[in-house]
Parts: sequence; structure tokens; C-alpha cells
Amino acid sequence: MTTASLDLTHHIVGYLSVIITVVAYISAMSEEVIQLRKSKPMVLGSALVWFVICIYYAMHGQAKIASLAFESNLLAYIELLLFILVSMTYINTMEERGIFDALRIFLLSKRYSYRQLFWITGSLAFLLSTAINGLAIGLLMGAVAAAVGKDKPKFVALACVNIVVAANAGGTFSPLGGISTLFVWQQGILKFTDFFHLGIPCLVNFIVPASIMNFWIPKETPDVSAQAIKLHRGAIWVLILFILTLIITISSNIFLLLPPAAGMMAGLGLLQFYNFYLNKTAKNKESDFAYVYRFYQLDVPNENNKQTFDVFKNIGHVEWDTLLFFYGAMMLIGAIGFVGYLDAIALFLFGKIDPSIANILIGLSSAFVDNGTLMFAVLSMHPPINSGQWLLLTLTLGVGGSLLAIGSAPGVGMLGQIKEYTFGFHLRWMPAVLLGYFASIAVHFWINAAYF
Repeated sequence: MTTASLDLTHHIVGYLSVIITVVAYISAMSEEVIQLRKSKPMVLGSALVWFVICIYYAMHGQAKIASLAFESNLLAYIELLLFILVSMTYINTMEERGIFDALRIFLLSKRYSYRQLFWITGSLAFLLSTAINGLAIGLLMGAVAAAVGKDKPKFVALACVNIVVAANAGGTFSPLGGISTLFVWQQGILKFTDFFHLGIPCLVNFIVPASIMNFWIPKETPDVSAQAIKLHRGAIWVLILFILTLIITISSNIFLLLPPAAGMMAGLGLLQFYNFYLNKTAKNKESDFAYVYRFYQLDVPNENNKQTFDVFKNIGHVEWDTLLFFYGAMMLIGAIGFVGYLDAIALFLFGKIDPSIANILIGLSSAFVDNGTLMFAVLSMHPPINSGQWLLLTLTLGVGGSLLAIGSAPGVGMLGQIKEYTFGFHLRWMPAVLLGYFASIAVHFWINAAYF
């Protein structure tokens, strides 16, 4: 059944859809100013747009066409939701078990110099973001930089810029690390191993600006007080289960052609059973004043509560605002595409100008608009481009958000957590980041020429 039977690009329904979408995005981008969480206008805006479209189609006896289009976009979101939900649950569980704190304390105890810490935090952000959410990596490494550089605010700010660039670059050549990359993988445009061709371009994107910023990093060694590393019970096994989950996800996609969400949900099941095991084998110790609580018929407190954890509590602590924002964004973009505007944009971008230039421009725009939203928009356009161009688009959208502090999740997260890192400071280093952006594109054209 075709979805192109009604052309609404020059109809009041189409104009209204665009207006609602623009207003929703402006409201979401103004979150810090109006103190309204970004998910609220996006979710409401998407509902309004689809109701308007569905009402119009129902009036013309074609309600089924609009409902099928809505369900198609909803299915794409559900796959993304389940994948990120499990990933965030594991990350929150590892944080609750003390794994991230242990890494931070370990780095602080080694008495590295500022320059060494600059490269270590950046390199770890690059490597870890291939499998872990960039926001979590940004906050973790940003906390390390802030802890060791409390007397060197310029070091902290530079390290944070470096961490943003590294986290975005690392998450670009792995479907497990970035939203835009995950979208391309989920849609089956590229295979999991195809993204590894972006490894060297992404490394160049990280190293070029880092090498420039390195000259402004102090050579001294910070004074840091040593702390004992303390992991909660089961921490190592949670980490092992997370790695196993990633292996299951990748293997089931490559060999069984299952969507990535299937493997991640299997991993969630493993974590739930391990949660059951930990709780059953926890050594409970009553309070010394247990008899007082029994006398007043109160619950006796357990002094060993730290040995147990609740998977569902960690699921509840995921970034629901971000997940709901993506729901609104994907449904709004899907509606705009259903109306017909994305086809018109695709005709211009990939028909009247060179696809390489189009992809580079789209990547630059990701400094202002979320890269996941942009990638979903391009996927909805169904552009007739080859695998080399899809890799180029994945690269530019993944690293383009590093140009501004507000262009990616790691940057936005650290803006709210680390006072030394500001929008203006990041902006001063944009030329260096931009140089890395174009250097990575040049390297991609060079080493992946066979794919064009």
C-alpha cells in the first residue's frame, strides 16, 4: 500500500506540521533558558503533528495509510529504545557497583603529569566510547580532569574539550557507541564490520586537535591524595556480563541477522538472573538495635544493603528525558518525511549537488542539531548513495557535534557538571576541532577510496 497518494507539501497540513516541528525543536534547544525539559515539547509536538495528519487522511478515507506510516516509525524507535535502555541499565549498574569510581581513583593514584592525564583521559574516552554511552564517558573522564586539575582551571577546560572530541570520535566507528551509527546499523545499510573502516579517520579526528591543544597543557604533576579502591560485591561479574552482552548482540546480528535489540535484551535477562543470585546469596546482618524495632513493630534495617542491588531500580535511573526526546524527534522527522518534505530535500542534497558536499554540510549542521535526529532524517530520505558515502555521512555526523559544546551529549553533560568548561572556551578551540574534522574526511577519502 503506497504512502504517496496524498501530496501535502503545499497544503495547510504540511505547513502546520513544519511549524509545530520548528517550535518543538526551538523549545527543546532552549531547555536551559526556559527550564523545560527537552522531551516535553518534542513528545507533545509529535503527537499533534501525527493527529493532524491522521485526521486529514481519515477524512479522505485513507486512515490506514497514515496509521501504517506511524507504526513504521514507532517500530524503528522501539528498536532504538530497547538497545539504549539495556546499555544504560548496565552502565548505571556498573556505576552503582563502583566500577567507574575505581577507574577514577586508579588514575588519580598514579601521579601522572597534566600532559599525561590529558592524553590518558582522551584516549580512554576514545576507546571506551566505542561500547559505552558517550555521555557517561564524558562525565567520568570530566570528573577525573576536574579532580586532578582543581588548581589548574585551564587544564580542566582543555581536557574537557579533548574528551568531547575523543568520545564523539570513538563512538563513530562502532555501532555500539553512537546514536547515528546505531541507526545505520539497525537499518541494515552497513554491516557491523563495515564501520571499522572509519577507525583511522576517527583516530585522526581525535589526534589532530589534541596535538594542537597539547602545547597549552602544563608540564607539572598535580598533587593528589590517594584513596582506596573499593568495588561492591559482584562488580567484576557485572562488567563480564556487559562484555558478554555486547558479544551476543554482535554475533546474533552477524550470523542470525537478528536486530541489535534482540541481543541486548538477552543480556538484560542475564543481568536480571545475576541480580537474583546476588540478592539470594547476600549476607544479611541485623542491626544491634533490632529488638527495639521489633518492640515497636517496625521493619528491622539491614546493615548490609550495599551487597544487594535492584536491576529495575537501575532501569528507572536511565536518561528517560533523552529517550523521550528521541521518540519525539524520530516521530516528528517521520511525519515530515511522510508529508513529503524530506523527498524534496533529498532531491536537492543528493540530486542537484555532489553527495560528498551534501554529507559534509549535514555533518557541520550536527554542531547545532542532534546527530541522531539528522541521521534518522537522512535515512527517511532514502538517498541513492553508495557505501562510501554512507560511511562519510556516518563520520561527519558522528564527529561534527564536537565543533560546539552543545553539539553532542558529552559536551552538554559536562557543561552542566564542570564549571571550568564553558561554551565560550570550547568555541575558542573550534578551529582546531574543525581542522580535525576535515583531516578525518580527507583520510576517509584516501583509505576508503574503493568504497566510492
